[in-house]
Amino acid sequence: MYLRSRAKPVLIVDGGERRQDSVRHAFERIDRRSEVVVIHDAARPLVTDALIRRTIDAAFATGAAIAALRASDTVKRADAAGRIAETLPRDRIYLAQTPQAFRVDVLRHALTIRADATDEAALAEQAGHPVQLVEGDPRNVKITTPEDLELAERLLDTPEGVPYPPAGLRIGNGYDLHRLVEGRPLVLGGVTIPFDKGLLGHSDGDVICHAITDAILGAAGAGDIGRHFPDTDAAWKDADSVDLLRRAAAIVAAAGYTVVNVDVVVVAQRPKLSPHADAIRARVAAAIGCDPLQVSVKGKTNEGVDSVGAGEAIAAHAVALLARHR
Repeated sequence: MYLRSRAKPVLIVDGGERRQDSVRHAFERIDRRSEVVVIHDAARPLVTDALIRRTIDAAFATGAAIAALRASDTVKRADAAGRIAETLPRDRIYLAQTPQAFRVDVLRHALTIRADATDEAALAEQAGHPVQLVEGDPRNVKITTPEDLELAERLLDTPEGVPYPPAGLRIGNGYDLHRLVEGRPLVLGGVTIPFDKGLLGHSDGDVICHAITDAILGAAGAGDIGRHFPDTDAAWKDADSVDLLRRAAAIVAAAGYTVVNVDVVVVAQRPKLSPHADAIRARVAAAIGCDPLQVSVKGKTNEGVDSVGAGEAIAAHAVALLARHR
């Protein structure tokens, strides 16, 4: 009854024996003017507008797209006896989510495949269509157990789109500074910014991600960036700091906390940050599993004072508010 009361038209169709049969029934009822079809599991009620838009945009560009999370744990393949048969390279392992989006012609072709499949992306693959991976959302949880339902209830957003902060708030702050040198790209908040110098560091030198990483880890009492990703470890040489931030967010979530908001001040004489602020907010938000509205990024100069003011370095201060899962 609630769906029928919405302003947009809603069609309810009979399901099929298999998932793909249900999708086929619905596909047969779509508007003929449709260009892209989005398929989403009702068991994932916390999907965001931003994730849906990313998936649709990728489908328009490539024909088929699926939201997915990069695996952060080491992945093992077992044999029939339950012994490890193979260790898989986790940098190529992704955990599929929905939404999945397809151009109409691609989905029509995919649905002609009669073999069983766990999702429409698998059908598109079997039909010979490339499927683009889109950065998923850690909070886009699938509810299959009572524990999943409890987690979803803890992550529910307020009407403004910002998680309601329950009891157990924790605040952390982070700081980072790197020297500017020639011959390296300037990466801030996961965004490569056109500039004649870049930040020198063991990883990519991204001071925004490093400061936020320390802030959220500190708020959760989970150490700091050096403890988890030491610069003495070759594994983190030239590492993507957005990936380090994503890993830190997983550590914080495992410790029982949700990120409520993050506020960052970048101190740089140049270049100007404002043209790139929205892109940085989006990248950071995707990494820590929140909405860009929960991320603030501000740029300041140092009025010509010290190495930052002389344009020899860039610094960042970050404050993060966490809330313990209810």
